Amino acid sequence: MADLVKGAGNGAPIAIAAEGVSKSFGPVEVLNDIRFDLAAGEVHAIIGENGAGKSTLMKILAGHLQPTGGRLVLKGEPVRFSGPVEAERRGVVLVHQEILLAPDLTVAQNIHLGREVRRGLTLDDRGMNASAAAALEGLGAAIDPRVRVGALSIAQRQLVQIARALLVPHDVVIFDEPTASLTPHETEALLKVIDAIRARGIGVLYISHRLPEVKRLADRVTVLRDGRQVGTNDAAALEPADMARLMVGRDVSKLYPDRASEPAGAPVLAAEGMRVPGYVHSAGFTVSKGEILGLAGLVGAGRTELLEGVLGLRPAEGTVRLDGKPVRFRDGRDSMDAGIVYLSEDRKGKGLLLGQTLRTNLTLAALDRFASGPLLQPAREEEALTSAIRDFDIRTRRRDLLAGQLSGGNQQKLLLAKMMLLNPRVVVVDEPTRGIDIGTKEQIYRFLAGLAAEGRAVIVISSEMPELIGLCDRILVMREGIVAGEVSGETMTERDIVMLATGAGEKEAALAVEGAEPA
Repeated sequence: MADLVKGAGNGAPIAIAAEGVSKSFGPVEVLNDIRFDLAAGEVHAIIGENGAGKSTLMKILAGHLQPTGGRLVLKGEPVRFSGPVEAERRGVVLVHQEILLAPDLTVAQNIHLGREVRRGLTLDDRGMNASAAAALEGLGAAIDPRVRVGALSIAQRQLVQIARALLVPHDVVIFDEPTASLTPHETEALLKVIDAIRARGIGVLYISHRLPEVKRLADRVTVLRDGRQVGTNDAAALEPADMARLMVGRDVSKLYPDRASEPAGAPVLAAEGMRVPGYVHSAGFTVSKGEILGLAGLVGAGRTELLEGVLGLRPAEGTVRLDGKPVRFRDGRDSMDAGIVYLSEDRKGKGLLLGQTLRTNLTLAALDRFASGPLLQPAREEEALTSAIRDFDIRTRRRDLLAGQLSGGNQQKLLLAKMMLLNPRVVVVDEPTRGIDIGTKEQIYRFLAGLAAEGRAVIVISSEMPELIGLCDRILVMREGIVAGEVSGETMTERDIVMLATGAGEKEAALAVEGAEPA
């Protein structure tokens, strides 16, 4: 383990520094005496568990929040940003973890929002489209700048948001979980963009829970735990396992739980000949009691849309059977009443009401259990919240917080607790650990394995191949709206999954797994 590094790792001038930065919200302290610096031309990673204070620190550095103690130093001068506009004007830009785009505007309009290009008295749409296309091409994203943002996938929206941030002249770029929604190919393209930014002498602060990514990219790594600084080290002196141990304060080398080797029980849910207009051409699956079934594939392959079609969440055609009997779910309530719950990949937009309390979110899907006649029973809801906080290890400073005030990992735990109040027979989880730290991932994996051990059928949709391989009994791989194949046992490898997901040959698949561009 390296000793604490003081000063810039590359000998270059300091672009920005935090000197004893602290932040409290009322009586609750979320950051305490944080000290680090970022050199020009350096990538400095900030890592820690959900709730460690990383995003709060980034918001202070980008002018969204004011520190309650300490100060920021920009290019050698103390600075106190009045807000994010001033921070951007002085060269500090933040690529948010949250998607902050206008869904009814086009890609180009979002990228240029507030900085529109004009030709005389009118907007220069052609010029903005060309500029947006160039910015996206630089990220390796083939996105039409004329398309409405609401029609894009979450991964595509994230790339648009990154392109928008990088359009501003900058000396410091802060990336908060920029690859959480991206495929391996998109991630590699973005990491190359960050390498190019560093080569131009720009400082990059980088937050990510993907520790191999941090190892590949960062010059130095600062670790936060519970709002305090564990230390700052040269990235070369740390392996991902070392980073994980510093983050959580214990060994997390065994990330995935052991799985029983007994064959799965009777089929519970089956679909065949499913067609979802614009997304799925003909696809199906079967999942049995006690089984964890994975769905892999590139973004746009139709994984999410297939399950949403089966569960009545979007128009679809095909045959769905529950316990061998044909069923047709008209909407999400129908499928929930049948004992099937769906945890959306968009937990903030579709899974939780961020402006409501933890109690309201927890009991919303099962209100009839907490009612006496027409009236709710708050005391019973509070008992359920107490149990959920204990059983799902929801880490919250206060019970009266809004769901939006929880960290991403604790939001996911709250969503799990909410759906498990329905006592489902089938659990469908879409991107269960997106944007979640390694310690919380371990908890969620154990929980999902526990559901299967109880005899429930579990379906996991994920863009993380190691996650699917470590967790699932079988994996179906989708490509362009069809099921391209299945892997299990010895064929459940990243190379086999890539071959099916892309239609590539073995050599090209091996290159893709290693992060290289196919020839």
